[in-house]
Amino acid sequence: MSISTDRPWRDPALPAAERVGLLLQAMTLEEKVAQLGSRWAGNDMADSELPEDETINVAPMEDVFSAGGSQSLEDASRDGLGHLTRVWGSYPLSVEQGIAEVIRQHEVVLKNSRLGIPALVHEECLTGFTTYGATVYPASIAWGATFDPSLVERMAAAIGRDMAAVGVHQGLSPVLDVVRDYRWGRVEETMGEDPYLVGILGSAYVRGLQSAGVLATLKHFAGYSASRAGRNHGPVSMGKRELLDIILPTFETAIATAGAGSVMSSYSDLDGLPASADPWLFTDVLRGEWGFEGTVVSDYWAVPFLASMHRVAADNADAGALALTAGTDVELPDTIGFAGLVDKVKSGEVSEELVDRAARRLLLQKVELGLLDEDWTPEGSVRASVELDSVENRAIAAELAEKSVVLLDAGTALPLTNLAKVAVVGPVAHDPRTLMGCYAFPNHVLPRYPERGMGIEIATPLDALRNELAGVDVSYSKGCEVIGDDRSGFDEAVATAQESDAVVAFVGDLSGLFGHGTSGEGCDAEDLRLPGVQGDLLDALLDIGKPVVVVVISGRPYALGLFADRAAGLVQAFIPGQQGAAAIAGVLSGRIVPSGKLPVQIPRHIGGQPGTYLQPALGSVESAGISGLEVRPLYPFGYGASYTSFEVGDLRLSTPEIASDGEFTATVRVRNTGDRAGDEVVQLYLRDVVARVARPLKLLTGFARVSLEPGRAVDVTFQVHADRTAYTGPDLRRIVEPGEFEVMMGTSSLDLPCRASVRITGDVRVVGHDRVLTTPVTIAKDPGGG
Repeated sequence: MSISTDRPWRDPALPAAERVGLLLQAMTLEEKVAQLGSRWAGNDMADSELPEDETINVAPMEDVFSAGGSQSLEDASRDGLGHLTRVWGSYPLSVEQGIAEVIRQHEVVLKNSRLGIPALVHEECLTGFTTYGATVYPASIAWGATFDPSLVERMAAAIGRDMAAVGVHQGLSPVLDVVRDYRWGRVEETMGEDPYLVGILGSAYVRGLQSAGVLATLKHFAGYSASRAGRNHGPVSMGKRELLDIILPTFETAIATAGAGSVMSSYSDLDGLPASADPWLFTDVLRGEWGFEGTVVSDYWAVPFLASMHRVAADNADAGALALTAGTDVELPDTIGFAGLVDKVKSGEVSEELVDRAARRLLLQKVELGLLDEDWTPEGSVRASVELDSVENRAIAAELAEKSVVLLDAGTALPLTNLAKVAVVGPVAHDPRTLMGCYAFPNHVLPRYPERGMGIEIATPLDALRNELAGVDVSYSKGCEVIGDDRSGFDEAVATAQESDAVVAFVGDLSGLFGHGTSGEGCDAEDLRLPGVQGDLLDALLDIGKPVVVVVISGRPYALGLFADRAAGLVQAFIPGQQGAAAIAGVLSGRIVPSGKLPVQIPRHIGGQPGTYLQPALGSVESAGISGLEVRPLYPFGYGASYTSFEVGDLRLSTPEIASDGEFTATVRVRNTGDRAGDEVVQLYLRDVVARVARPLKLLTGFARVSLEPGRAVDVTFQVHADRTAYTGPDLRRIVEPGEFEVMMGTSSLDLPCRASVRITGDVRVVGHDRVLTTPVTIAKDPGGG
């Protein structure tokens, strides 16, 4: 291959860093700043005047993709461009149209770029590739319910392969925020309320996506999920210790163990300082302590928000200077704040070294992705034919859904057998949108194009239950809408229920954006009662005397204390995706032995937030009597029932005492004592008996999903390093402290029958980013053969 002598940075034989250095030397200030920006040429969120013709050809798409902003792609890329924003995720395109549009936008950028530097293409991928016709997987909160990192990794690899095949280089996932308040609308986008669970599953997602050559983006850095009253974009009032011990470890784990390529800033401020303007977060911690070498991208419009929302900058240009200085490398989704950087550098207000720092990071990724190789072309960056909703994808989606459904209580009615007539009631029983999250394309974009349908085949719970219960007369009545106070359908629903042998009531959420839903971004809740009048519908059904199985399909946990004792069965399905209806129906019929575990607690009462399990003594059940508020959950973190039974016992510690840099193993025997094969999730928690600060009474420290035939047993062994006891002390240094630690093992945070103690000896040890962040686990067959 012949490399042009005037463009030596295109030589793949040279080290990547050397190629970037050569390119930076050849670039003007304007060209370097252009690499720090982006253009969302397809943003139509504020424009409804778009083509509706299903057979639209490629040529008119130029008009569509220039409708979303005041600056054309040609103008935006006159000196080059860093990112192309959501080419696939903005408008319902066929695969052929999308490929043509990717090529077209690349050609515009290359034509305007003196040095021929391609832009990097990024897309959303929170519940799968967010584009028309792509498989919709369960929402992240459902991944949490699986407690299955290997499955999450397989899903992410499938998502990454699809994205890479159509020219996407970076995916804006996973969300590593830890749930702090169930009212927050974006609970559905998280993997739960425990930092270890979120960190392990998030790292698995990163490994899967990046195995396909697509950069993963950790978001939202940091503290976004702890906004006051669960309000989107609300201020965050947590102290540094909570940030260091609960919020940041998920990001640190994904960087240290999975090599995440990018981090996205949070919208929120932390104690008055917006994350995007905080050099401690993005430079001191992320870069200095953790050694992160990837790119920091802004959340959409987070840079101009420094001026318009946070009021810490006088205007967009000042906001851009502030964000760049703090450590933001690329502004998304359009260049607004960074547009003023050239003038800021020329006036001496911003050092050109900061521009070089950010440009070097992005250009290094472009080199590593092959975008600067001599033989790279827009046409060569995509495949001619791609199936975005393949049989293989749907199989993974189905497995995730099946493993995520949580049986809260089988009651007297589950599984459904020997029934002649079943009434299906409720607003989420026959609406496919309720199975998908707010970043699934059918909920995220298609509400603006209702004539396009779903773009995928998706059965509703009613469809799936009719298919599942062969020979059973399954009737249906909606009863009410997900949102609103219309009770006019109650009488029909009650009449339908009265004519049945049993009732299955489907209640829960409809995900949307910014108030156009009950769950999702900007869809925060005042309290944890079921949305609209769904609670009243349940009351009406429960009062008629028929057995009522309640199925909640939701993105957040709702308070079920008023219904649990009256229901004949209770199931929680966290937004289970395209294949979710069949998974729920399989659990209801008994075909599937449920194995999901709660990644968030199910509250008893609608108020009293926040209420996650990570509480010190004064915030836990041990504080009973000092407040009139009940803090015990209806169902605890980690809980999930089954149609078989398991026994966890025979806890063995390798040693009762370790040094502050030592480790021990904890082994339990898990036995399937029921008559059906099934999965159990063994959970290890640690409790620091006496610490220098008030710490949570228990912390998930390890977990393992095991599959067992009836009567069979396995030994599950956790390898626990002393570093796993580390916490942030009074002086804000992370320490391993000598003392006694209680080791607790079982099947939920409140079902921990196996307990022992281990003592750490020696001096207090200060630990950093090089500490052990994970708890390895091994599973061995019962040596006794049982």
